Amino acid sequence: MSLIAFLIVLAVVGLVVGALARLLIPGPDPMGAGMTILVGLLGSFSAGLFSWYVLHRHGAGLILSVLFSMLIVYALRRTGSRSGR
Repeated sequence: MSLIAFLIVLAVVGLVVGALARLLIPGPDPMGAGMTILVGLLGSFSAGLFSWYVLHRHGAGLILSVLFSMLIVYALRRTGSRSGR
């Protein structure tokens, strides 16, 4: 697989995980597609680390990735990342 194809797959996975996390937390969320991809990727990476070191498993899975992404979205809301307000 080429690097471009890998990056496209990575962006799509980040977008899906981030979008699911944003949908599952109620309330308005003024976040663009780029930030959604970043939240999804950070949530998946964090879930993978948690799964590896705490659960001693190889791979986080979709549910754990979405849960960690939800935690990131919640943390972003609580820290007041409201740049325009």
